[in-house]
Amino acid sequence: MKFKPIVPSDFPKLKKFFQRQRYRLCAYSLPSIIAWNSAEFQSYAAVDGKSLIVSSEFTSRIENRHLILPVSPSKDYPPLQLHDLAVKLKFDKYWFVPEDYLLQYGKALVESFFEVKEQKDYKDYIYAADDLALLKGNKYSRKRNLIHQFERSHVDKDRVTIEKMVPSFLSACIDFLEKWCEERSCDIDENEALFCERQAAINTIENIDLFELDGILLRIDGEINAFGIASRLTESIGVLHFEKAFASKKGLYQYFDRECARRLFKGCSYINKESDMNVPGLAKTKKSYHPVMTVKSYMLTVR
Repeated sequence: MKFKPIVPSDFPKLKKFFQRQRYRLCAYSLPSIIAWNSAEFQSYAAVDGKSLIVSSEFTSRIENRHLILPVSPSKDYPPLQLHDLAVKLKFDKYWFVPEDYLLQYGKALVESFFEVKEQKDYKDYIYAADDLALLKGNKYSRKRNLIHQFERSHVDKDRVTIEKMVPSFLSACIDFLEKWCEERSCDIDENEALFCERQAAINTIENIDLFELDGILLRIDGEINAFGIASRLTESIGVLHFEKAFASKKGLYQYFDRECARRLFKGCSYINKESDMNVPGLAKTKKSYHPVMTVKSYMLTVR
């Protein structure tokens, strides 16, 4: 097997491996695998029969180099085979192993070949699509109140438009991201996670049609104030890759989140809103929308 860097133009020929993809972690989304490449981090791929083997290399933190579980529409890799693959490829770690894998084969069997450690920063939050689209019940009363305030001050006054996102909006979206980052201190020296996410968002918007993604943006008085981008992760789960909105406008985020659920996830029973990346306050926000499940991520280190 020969690893090659994954670049955006590889998407059409690699997407076949992700058909009937069943892992519930957002790390198994092909658009994400490609978009998060940067000067510090690069994904590589090699074909092993009907499976795609994906590796990640790091420029400075080389100890973080890893594989993810092989991606295939038809083939499984039990723990022994997974172990032998890593040894053959001279890797000692798998990242983003969903807890489903441990349940499928049994933790005891997995631990006979690997040291198992939970990656607490990469736990994904999954919601019922109808919950986010309808916001029914007392548990969402505060969200509905904030939405009503935003509707009275902006929507009812015809100040809001929502449009399908297309690559030609990239420049305007970058301008919005610059202002959004000023609110959240996205400087790489202050918040590396948000800085990298900003670049991943730019990479995604540039290739939104090529990656077969759905996106919307919201304008207030003609200016972009929010955007969201989504794709299908599994047969029943969609993933909301990016959802950005100005915090300074009361009720905007709650209104836009509901619109994303209504417009971007038709045919999906569930919405994966990714991990909290250990960003202060983000976990609290994700929990406030009452996920129906969380999916833990594990690191497997070869024994």
